[in-house]
Amino acid sequence: MAALGSIRKRGVTLIIIVALGLFAFIAGDMFKGCEYFEGQKRQQVGEVLGEKVSIQDFQQLLEEYTDVIKMTQGRENLSEEEMNQLRDQVWNSYVNNKLIQSEAKKLGLTVTDKELQDILREGTNPILLQSPFVNQQTGRFDLSLLTKFQDEYKKAAADPQMAEQYMRINNFWLFIEKTLRDQTLAMKYQALLSHCLFSNPISAKMAFEGQTTESEIELAALPYTSINDNQVKVEDADLKAYYDAHKEEFKQHVESRDIKYVTLQVQPSLADRSELRKTMNEAIKGLQEGSNVAEVVRKAQSQIAYTGIPATRNAFPRDIATMLDSMAVGQVTAEPFETAYDNTYNVIKVISKTQMPDSIEYRQIQVFDATPEVAHNRADSIYKALQAGANFDTLAVKYGQPGAKNWLTSAMYETSNTLDADTKALINTLNTAGVNELKNLSFAQGNLIVQVTDRRNMTTKYDVAVVKHTIDFSKNTYNEAYNKFSQFVSENQTLEDIEKNAQQFGFTVSERKDLTNTEHGIANIRNTNEALRWVFGAKKGNVSQLYECGNNDQLLVLALTDIHPIGYRTFESVKDQLKPVVIRDKKYEQMVATMNGVKNIVEAKQKGAVVTTVPQVTFSAPVFVQATGSSEPAISGAVAATAQGQFNPRVIKGNGGAYMVQVTKKTQREGATFDAKQMEDQLKNQALQAAGRFMQELYIKADIVDNRYLFF
Repeated sequence: MAALGSIRKRGVTLIIIVALGLFAFIAGDMFKGCEYFEGQKRQQVGEVLGEKVSIQDFQQLLEEYTDVIKMTQGRENLSEEEMNQLRDQVWNSYVNNKLIQSEAKKLGLTVTDKELQDILREGTNPILLQSPFVNQQTGRFDLSLLTKFQDEYKKAAADPQMAEQYMRINNFWLFIEKTLRDQTLAMKYQALLSHCLFSNPISAKMAFEGQTTESEIELAALPYTSINDNQVKVEDADLKAYYDAHKEEFKQHVESRDIKYVTLQVQPSLADRSELRKTMNEAIKGLQEGSNVAEVVRKAQSQIAYTGIPATRNAFPRDIATMLDSMAVGQVTAEPFETAYDNTYNVIKVISKTQMPDSIEYRQIQVFDATPEVAHNRADSIYKALQAGANFDTLAVKYGQPGAKNWLTSAMYETSNTLDADTKALINTLNTAGVNELKNLSFAQGNLIVQVTDRRNMTTKYDVAVVKHTIDFSKNTYNEAYNKFSQFVSENQTLEDIEKNAQQFGFTVSERKDLTNTEHGIANIRNTNEALRWVFGAKKGNVSQLYECGNNDQLLVLALTDIHPIGYRTFESVKDQLKPVVIRDKKYEQMVATMNGVKNIVEAKQKGAVVTTVPQVTFSAPVFVQATGSSEPAISGAVAATAQGQFNPRVIKGNGGAYMVQVTKKTQREGATFDAKQMEDQLKNQALQAAGRFMQELYIKADIVDNRYLFF
């Protein structure tokens, strides 16, 4: 009992202890849950219609698109700018498809397998012409070639050597098939939407008259510039009234942020330039003395590797290409020349100029076996049989290969810096072999028997050694610049200090308003992803750390000056841009007062208006006014509503001034005849173009979240 009494005395304390224990237990799980959800969020590249998009799923889509680009363009790598464009394209396609699919599901719209087969049988869809299954004779998609490939694809799975190549083509086809489905569904949705839009004979007649009725007018113009802005009194109440009346114009659907920043681009010193010229002069000497060309180019660390394969002018940078025809075979540039647009020193040696085909059609039989020796022996047998008149297609099928004809174009290989010896041997063979000539190429792992079947578009190709080297700064030069910029950043930790002291250090403070996280950098500087992430994680007034960016040649520091969340922009944030508009409106009010009681053009001129004659005014086109230098659709509307010989007493509010008009003549355009059906179709097409903005409306309502900036 004593123990019970003791417990009772401490009842409140125990309750608090138990409560805290329970809270700790719950909070522990809660924090774990928060950590889990935060981890999940870090793996989400975005959200569409409430459906989260993981970085893994987006990356897979991106890889699909990338493979397609590489295959269709014969590319091995894409630049940073191209990858940024591709990421945007993949994201936009994904979002658009999701939005269409959602709307189509509500309406019961689908694309059936039969519809897809009908599209393939018809073979006219432009996407199909990007596939490998185009008949070279007809230039059209050939369904039989696709069927044949699909049969061969199943058989190729047993051959590791063939499986990879067939897999790439099959993946490419699956991409095309998926794109066809998405495109067809979108077309169905748009077609359904288009049937909601129609015209009628009355509208058609009015539109025809609006296009063909031409008026000659006397136009009195009062330019807004005739009144000095300082003569117009604008108060905050005026600006606020305009803001309230036009608030919808200031609604934004994505968050944006304002920044101020200082950047320094490191430049090579005179000593750096002098050192590089020594390297370039050594390259000139080596090329002049006949040293190994590939070794000279490699030793000079040229941006353009020497392949030894003749290439068209298109394969070279334009500063190099423009010099090729003026240089003789064997000639080496006497000294390094500088190219400003890419900041390089350059040296050229023209080794040969040759007439070669730009496009080569060929077929091949690959011969591999348990050992290279067995493969070589078998290839010799096949080669001799072909030389003796055996059918190429029959032998190809016998050895489990299609033997199909393929085209090799210069663009597919001449810009590559990484051609291996076997590839070079194949390209040189195809470039030099005659039509129907057979070649047996022996490689380390086997043989390749090729036959050239066609050669087209003979053109000049150049075997050229190019030493192109960026005029770069040394480590010492960079360190000096870094130390100076670092000192500036460390001594100025607030925006106020940065703006106050930047000039003292020789720097300029720049400003960027309305930066969004969908942009791929800051101030057109490359590799500013980390800085962009900082901007969208910082608080107003924060100053960033020092960022090294660009091509490792730029230094950057930022300050976040304002945040504009999704929704209506605040009055204060748009106040400055409202002032010119309100000043214009007040000038118009003054001009209306000036023109009050004016009954004709003569009186308008007496009031100070500039009067001109304007011919061929139609309702369907705005009037360009020379006196104000502006295009004025409001004048066209007023003229259409004014009868011939009449003066319109209303003062027209325009973009560049206030106007009054008198219509002196109205005529029907000569030769114009009314075709009701044609005009109705024209109006319907115009309505369809306007309705084409439906994707923007769907996008706004879908609550799209785009977090790609966190990953790329």
